[in-house]
Amino acid sequence: MSNQTHQFVDVSGAAPREQNMWPSIVIPKEAIELEAARLQDIAKPDNGRRASMIVHPQAAKPGLGLAPGIDVTINVLNPGERTFNLRKNSNMVEICIAGSGVAVCDGKSTRVSRFDVWNTPSMSIHSYYNDSNTPWVRLSYSNAPLLEKLEVHYVEEFEGDVPPADAGTSLPATPGQSGPRARDLALREQITEEGAWLLGYEWLIDIDVIESKSLHWPWSKVSSYLPSVEDIAKGYNGRRLFVLYNPATERRIGTTHSFFATISSSPPDTHHVPHRHSSAAMNYYLRGRGYSKVNGERLEWKEGDLILSAPGWAMHSHHSGDQVTSALTIQDHPLQIAMESLIWQERIKEPILTLGRQVGFESNRAQLTTAG
Repeated sequence: MSNQTHQFVDVSGAAPREQNMWPSIVIPKEAIELEAARLQDIAKPDNGRRASMIVHPQAAKPGLGLAPGIDVTINVLNPGERTFNLRKNSNMVEICIAGSGVAVCDGKSTRVSRFDVWNTPSMSIHSYYNDSNTPWVRLSYSNAPLLEKLEVHYVEEFEGDVPPADAGTSLPATPGQSGPRARDLALREQITEEGAWLLGYEWLIDIDVIESKSLHWPWSKVSSYLPSVEDIAKGYNGRRLFVLYNPATERRIGTTHSFFATISSSPPDTHHVPHRHSSAAMNYYLRGRGYSKVNGERLEWKEGDLILSAPGWAMHSHHSGDQVTSALTIQDHPLQIAMESLIWQERIKEPILTLGRQVGFESNRAQLTTAG
């Protein structure tokens, strides 16, 4: 019997806790390249994974990350190297920042090169190999820190095609192949006019499946669309970007079920209107230079730098210098929509809205198009 006991914490009349807003930090290109070079030179690990997490100074175990609930890892594979298979219930967005290689996910091989982006769904069996003659460097973004905090991060690494946990087991027959699903026989009853329902247990264990697969956004194709957002008339009050959209995320507009990835392209001397949101955001700059203002602090950045650009609910804005600027932005927007916690203030004089629950904001794109 456990000797642990409970406790009561009296919070009667307590004021809301002030949130600990992690300060923004810039990880310079030079530091990323030095760490990648160090990884290239270490002895090859048994599992083939040369990797280094970029950790915020305020992060605490378990669940180290660059933002609360989000990690960013530098991964290196030298020529001819390959990793063990991995399966985990966290999901990832990845970008190739140097070299090229092959990402294998659920048996599908995808060749990726500089600035290509791809996703890895939860519990997909994945591995990597470098069949080129130069080191392959990629950044991976994961929701593993959140699952570590919840003590539910499931990870298994193995050689071969079958995870050890699945050895000797078989999947159930595909629903609908032989007779009705058990949940079709369970209670499904609306009990109030407002829309409250009762469902039987089988509805919990046999959820409708929406296919979630690894998708690839090649830079060669994505970049061809960027001039169209650069050319939006000056005075546009939105952000000049595209979402790398995965249809499995549906209304949550994500690249994975935890993150969206966007690719932006801002003309020189672009100044964004300050805004804020509860989702954290990180920018990796593909080209250009400029600065961000986060909670009143100015942070300079350039091509190849990584910045924690919006530690949830911090007022922030981004400003390009004398060059066209592009960035990959990763944000835990879809996760927060699913939790109904995504609050957003598009411009400081506008209200705070819960996106996905309330009607959202408008840009002035229509007026600019009409004027043109």
